Amino acid sequence: MKTTPRGELAVALLLVSAAPPAVAQLAPPNDAGVAMGHLHYVVRDVEANTAFWVALGGEAERVGETVVITFPDVLVLLDEGESSGGTEGSILNHMAFRVQSLETVAAAGIELESLGSFSGIANVYSPEGERIELFDDTATNLAFTRDDGGADPVSARHNRLLDGPVRSHHLHLYLVDDAVEEAQRWYAATFGGVPGMRWRYDAVDLPGINFNFSFNPDAGGVPTAGRMLDHIGFEVEDLKRFCRALEARGVTLDEPYRRNPDGVGYAFLTDPWGVRIALTEGLRSP
Repeated sequence: MKTTPRGELAVALLLVSAAPPAVAQLAPPNDAGVAMGHLHYVVRDVEANTAFWVALGGEAERVGETVVITFPDVLVLLDEGESSGGTEGSILNHMAFRVQSLETVAAAGIELESLGSFSGIANVYSPEGERIELFDDTATNLAFTRDDGGADPVSARHNRLLDGPVRSHHLHLYLVDDAVEEAQRWYAATFGGVPGMRWRYDAVDLPGINFNFSFNPDAGGVPTAGRMLDHIGFEVEDLKRFCRALEARGVTLDEPYRRNPDGVGYAFLTDPWGVRIALTEGLRSP
């Protein structure tokens, strides 16, 4: 079995710059220059996992050794390798998508796990057991309310019916220490996000993704590096300047800003709770 060390993950990621049709669906950036970019999974069976994500509504293409599945607002990257486990047990517990219809997902051959009394919500599982949460338009816990009581067209997307078959919705951090407010402040300050509430969860909204934070002392809290979802990624305008600003604020970069021969910029950091984050510039087409 081929393994995929961190350095190889970065190289595979940068190859995505050769695929303009895929990258065009990333959301426009916020005032800080940040938008959701990608989810990078390391899986044993790339073909089976590709079929799962395509059935969920993504469009797949191969770029080098990486399979890129395109969804509105996010790219899912698949590389072959062995992980230490899924998101269950890690600090980043799960990813969630909105779909127009859970029935359509079931008709595509994906088995749904109902959440009992919560209408319009279900879990689905990848071929290797990765849990993905789905919400359809009948769900009553999708809405996002800004802490300042204001309104903006980006975060207001959560309060409208879905405008297509599927779209990224949220990433949920299960914090094993009581640091929900601290994490919310960190994500808002670091990436220019909008703090608020998604249903009963403290949240931060960014173009293309909503971060939710819960205090779950028994959740495991393992860092994401080496897990099936090894890292998440943000696409950032003027990334070199952004990295300098992070370092001036005391944020340590795991891998400093650099550019590949094609001019694609990248850097890596880890949040204070163990979520590995790639910063890229060049995955969005001109």
